[in-house]
Amino acid sequence: MWNGYGESNPKLKNSEMPESWYFHDNEKDANRLAELVVNGKKKASSGLYSWYKEANADLPSIGTKHIITDFDGKAKAIIEVQKVDTIPFNQVAKEYAKLDMGIEFEPLEKWKKAHWDFFVSSMEESEQKPSEKMLVVCEWFEKIWPKK
Repeated sequence: MWNGYGESNPKLKNSEMPESWYFHDNEKDANRLAELVVNGKKKASSGLYSWYKEANADLPSIGTKHIITDFDGKAKAIIEVQKVDTIPFNQVAKEYAKLDMGIEFEPLEKWKKAHWDFFVSSMEESEQKPSEKMLVVCEWFEKIWPKK
């Protein structure tokens, strides 16, 4: 996929291939979310600020590209980060939730339920306590490849 993108964008042809990964932690959700990206419905992603802090990692940068895969590692799309913000969980907006979930019906309610459950399960491993004020790293992105 990266080679095809590079051939259609000669200036980037010799650029280093970006990191590839899939959304979520299970096959069903990873594949569903990858398809939402391919179809242009999912345009955002959320992670806990504490994950970056624990890993001593930088927050995502505008312009960073990622290869989104299905659960088996097959490349599905290339995205580019457009905007990054750190927002308390209880202040995430409906408009953002709609972009992250890729749905129109009750996006904020569904975002809160899905992300609370996911964040709580990951926090249990590190013995952290969830809170309505926990910081969420919100990434807005654009699918840049394939163009269709």
